[in-house]
Amino acid sequence: MEWLLVVLRWIFRCLFRVQVRGLEKLDFSKPMILMPNHTSLLDAVLLALFLPKNVIFVANTGIAYRFSWMMRARSHITIDPLNPYSIRQMVRIINQNSPLVLFPEGRITTTGTLMKIYSGIGFLALRTGAQVYPVILRGLERSKFSYMGDKNKTIWFPKVQLTVGSPFILERDAARSLRAEKKRATDHIYQILQNESLNVRLKNEVNLYNELLEAACIHGSKRVIVEDPSQSLTYRGLLLASTVLGHKFKERFGGFDTVGVLLPNATAHVVTLFALFRIGIRPAILNFSLGSRTIIECCETAVIRTVITSRVFVEKGNLSELMDRFSEENVQVIYLEDVKMEVSVWDKWSGLTRSGQRSTARNGEVILFTSGSESKPKGVILTHRNLYSNVEQVLCSIGITSKDKIFNALPMFHSFGLTAGTFLPILSGVATYLYPTPLHYKAIPELCYDTNATVLFGTSTFLAGYGRFAHPYDFYSLRYVFAGAEKLKDEVRELWLGKFGIRIMEGYGATETSPILALNTPLAYKKGTVGCLVPGIRSKIEPVAGIENGGRLLVQGPNVMKGYLIHGKGFVPADEWYDTGDVVEQDEEGFVTILSRLKRFAKVGGEMISLGQVEELATICFGHIDVAAVAVTDPRKGERILLYTAQAGDQLDKFRSFLAQHAYSPMLCPYRMDRVNSLPLLGSGKIDYVSLKQMAETAVGKGV
Repeated sequence: MEWLLVVLRWIFRCLFRVQVRGLEKLDFSKPMILMPNHTSLLDAVLLALFLPKNVIFVANTGIAYRFSWMMRARSHITIDPLNPYSIRQMVRIINQNSPLVLFPEGRITTTGTLMKIYSGIGFLALRTGAQVYPVILRGLERSKFSYMGDKNKTIWFPKVQLTVGSPFILERDAARSLRAEKKRATDHIYQILQNESLNVRLKNEVNLYNELLEAACIHGSKRVIVEDPSQSLTYRGLLLASTVLGHKFKERFGGFDTVGVLLPNATAHVVTLFALFRIGIRPAILNFSLGSRTIIECCETAVIRTVITSRVFVEKGNLSELMDRFSEENVQVIYLEDVKMEVSVWDKWSGLTRSGQRSTARNGEVILFTSGSESKPKGVILTHRNLYSNVEQVLCSIGITSKDKIFNALPMFHSFGLTAGTFLPILSGVATYLYPTPLHYKAIPELCYDTNATVLFGTSTFLAGYGRFAHPYDFYSLRYVFAGAEKLKDEVRELWLGKFGIRIMEGYGATETSPILALNTPLAYKKGTVGCLVPGIRSKIEPVAGIENGGRLLVQGPNVMKGYLIHGKGFVPADEWYDTGDVVEQDEEGFVTILSRLKRFAKVGGEMISLGQVEELATICFGHIDVAAVAVTDPRKGERILLYTAQAGDQLDKFRSFLAQHAYSPMLCPYRMDRVNSLPLLGSGKIDYVSLKQMAETAVGKGV
């Protein structure tokens, strides 16, 4: 039968362009288990053709019968998965130093990602102490031989990769029960397979325009991929519009490396971003909800001399004052309507011929802004690789397919709305519906119903609003609801579960990490936590003085930012470990619980507000430094700001008028201001914020 293997191997190499990596890692001198993911009916055939001859395949009776013609050419054992003696048979073979190949999922994926791992697999690895080799198959899930035909576009002969990962050994902990050990081992196998799957997906050089081009090839250029209330675009339309607009931008911004983008959630925003990606200009996405003064400071931080916006948006958003400020600061404003008027028939024809060409721009970046600890906004530089990696980290964690439809009302100046709500669906063949504001609590549930949305992103505050106003049937089509940016309130979780029968998946992240760090999923969910760290994240928890449980979370990963742009200082590279500033606890299963924040910010309705900036502005307003701001928990807003002052004449109305007069965001205004005889101080002379926060929580709890 050797001739059959040779012929089939040649056929597979030609038809599927098979790439095999990592075979040199296999050490046959020790007991060995090879554990591949299961993507299609051809998996066993592919493995039989390209793995070494001495491996023994495990096949259930049904598969063995279906592929009997092939199984005769390779060593194999046939088991009945319902027979408990099957494990004993496999243990005996492994202990005889025979390498065993078995699929830990036990079935072909129907989600495009890993299915559950059976506990018997963990027991087998523990019992034998064998080296376990993860084997990742990629490509066959897109073939006609997969079970994904009703969810993704499939073809007969996709390009296929077979990658053998680094081995690991599971050792028994005698202090644990056998049941606990089996679960621990099974969870560990799942996490290893997740990480190896991510490693296969990651790329060193990424331009998001080129990833858009690749997604169009995979999912079909005629597929509608992005919509808003007034327009929809196919992949072909998005590529064409981005190419034409990019050409016009290049004529205007040839010498620029950074351009500001001030646009709402709309297809035009998506086209603008990909147009800039194509020509190698980095967009700095401005938060239009901030006061004009802060937006000007963002422009100063990133040295932005030109801003792209829309006349319609400026009019509807009442941003004429901001346009005047741009003019005063010599910031040029480019309106998309004006650029569109310049597009000729020749530009469109030229765009048709060039829209399928890859961009040659390298080292692409995006700038988002976050509150600075010294009151000035900081620019967070995220590379295209950071953003792409985070998309792949999420796709390795949860099954989202082309059959899904994402509803995204989170603005793109927030990394959650940009990565999860925009780039993730567009680059993975999932249609996304963009809505300009998350604050329309009555309209959004109705739109989810009308668009048959299956995935919804939101903050706890926004989800509470949707839940209150929605009809119980408005969210009938939703499969997943993800919450981030602020702690998910228990009452919101219970509202959605009781009213809609939907379990909200809470996650956690930061702008600096593109943003997703941890995520609850159907396969790994624990109430009250933010889930497990996504694949590819390395973490450590450092002790914090005065805190017994948990510690400060530091992380590394391909999604961690390149660095900061600091106002007046310029670029500051990221440290080796990114300090989240959050105190967390991680249990033995890997679930992360956020205990508190060390950084001095408040999250008000999902917006990060610098408490240092509130204090600085209060000092200017009142003319003294005896002020201190703390954040207190609020059941509706997430957190609210309470300002303490040691001067009797200070009035909150005066501070509110000061913010309005100087064009600062009204979100910087505390919800209340309390007077104390003197601010509590630490031995170092610094303000004792711990004591102040305790005072504030006590006062709020008593309704003082």
